[in-house]
Amino acid sequence: MANPKRPKDTNERAKYIVDLLTGQAQEPDPNEGKNPAAVELGRLGGLKGGKARANKLTVKERKEIAVKAAKTRWKRE
Repeated sequence: MANPKRPKDTNERAKYIVDLLTGQAQEPDPNEGKNPAAVELGRLGGLKGGKARANKLTVKERKEIAVKAAKTRWKRE
């Protein structure tokens, strides 16, 4: 079961925040309805992934990726 999203409308969001602060509403639990074992496995893979990928790449490949990232980040629109 998916958690409801916070309201997008400014007025509704303001009311939601006031309700949270006054205790009339509760923040939904983001892990509700998820399998804890699956969450842990996903986290474990995420922690290993970057290091494993970096170890496989050559110096030249890492440099190409870094240059592309820098160009994308500082690209003028």
